[in-house]
Amino acid sequence: MFGLNNKLRELHEKNKPIRVALVGAGLMGKGLVSQMMLVKGMKPSLVVSHKIEDALQAYTLAGISKDDIKIAKTLEEINVAMENNKFVVTDVTEYATKPNLVDVVVDATGVPDAGASIAFDAILNKKHIVMLNVEADVVVGPILNKLAKSAGVVYSGSAGDEPGAVQEIVDFAEATGFEVLAIGKGKNNPLDYDATPESVREQALKSQLKPLRLASFIDGTNTMVEMAAMANATGFVPDVRGGHGPTTDVKNLPKIYSLKEEGGILNKYKVVDYAHGVAPGVFAIVTSSLPQVHHEMKFLKMGDGPNYVLYRPYHLTSLETPISIARAHIYNEPTIVPLYDKPVAEVITVAKKDLKKGQRLDGAGEYTVYGSIETYEKAKEENLLPIGLVNENTIVTRDIKKGEYITYDMVELDKSTMIYKLRQLQDQ
Repeated sequence: MFGLNNKLRELHEKNKPIRVALVGAGLMGKGLVSQMMLVKGMKPSLVVSHKIEDALQAYTLAGISKDDIKIAKTLEEINVAMENNKFVVTDVTEYATKPNLVDVVVDATGVPDAGASIAFDAILNKKHIVMLNVEADVVVGPILNKLAKSAGVVYSGSAGDEPGAVQEIVDFAEATGFEVLAIGKGKNNPLDYDATPESVREQALKSQLKPLRLASFIDGTNTMVEMAAMANATGFVPDVRGGHGPTTDVKNLPKIYSLKEEGGILNKYKVVDYAHGVAPGVFAIVTSSLPQVHHEMKFLKMGDGPNYVLYRPYHLTSLETPISIARAHIYNEPTIVPLYDKPVAEVITVAKKDLKKGQRLDGAGEYTVYGSIETYEKAKEENLLPIGLVNENTIVTRDIKKGEYITYDMVELDKSTMIYKLRQLQDQ
């Protein structure tokens, strides 16, 4: 990190900041714009939002004078404004990836198909792409990463999201010689599979969150998505469908995440899971094969072993994204990416209520479906549908019971979307 700070400082002194285009000006996007204003050598040059007022507010909340903000309707206007050192807003998403001076694009939409399109366009236009959109990444991250490598740019998940924070712990543990047995994250909310935008509306508005976003946290879909991203980046798998999700404290994580024959809950090691009672932290369970390492871990008050927890008690979501932006631009390296050309885990689709033939579905955090984690191989074997391919144009082709796992042959998918086309390419 010291080297990264030095490089950013050099960019600042040379007046050559990393110019960033951000798509999405919700809670995360607004926070990121403010944070970038405090980072030497980085500039949030362009904010794209369907609601111009949200994009403008992202800048004004960061202390930018309205006189320094340009509302642009064409690509030419964006290019000219950026050349004149203005902060630019637009409501045309496709312009995020095309301006001449943009170095890095950040997707903070949280919408799977939008994220797939933004990432694909960024790669096509030779821009680094940082995804604050894990929902898209778990469906088509492998193919996007492959395309980015071919184009000579970086495709990356974000520091600050739980998967990125877990990856940092895994990198640290493996670089210091520990064996990683399990990885995971805390869950903030009690699990309620029936949560809908309507049932959480009041709580969501207090937090300045979209109700469907909070509902996707509470019904567990968001947790499953983050676990799948961790799995895809490390090769670790869910131990059971949906994860164990025990309630515990940090001190007891090493005992909980040991094998059943050792008094824990696991059927095997090298797994990803989540736990109630340790949010907002993330963790890795590690061990060593050598007795002297165990002796020193005990001396360091890390527990009695043989398993130990490396725990980070926070993740700062979009406030940490500048680290990923800088790493992509300066070092040409990602924070977290899928390990293979296909997923390791899949977020499969579950009926949130009884569904009738001919009914339209919606998406994560809404009224008809929620997500659960399964291994990619098992999901493929059972023809289970990734939730990221579901949208409001997905039509049910037979009656489905509440709690039933939805397969490809139970629905008619919207095949016009970018995420569907990329998934087809990835599967081939």
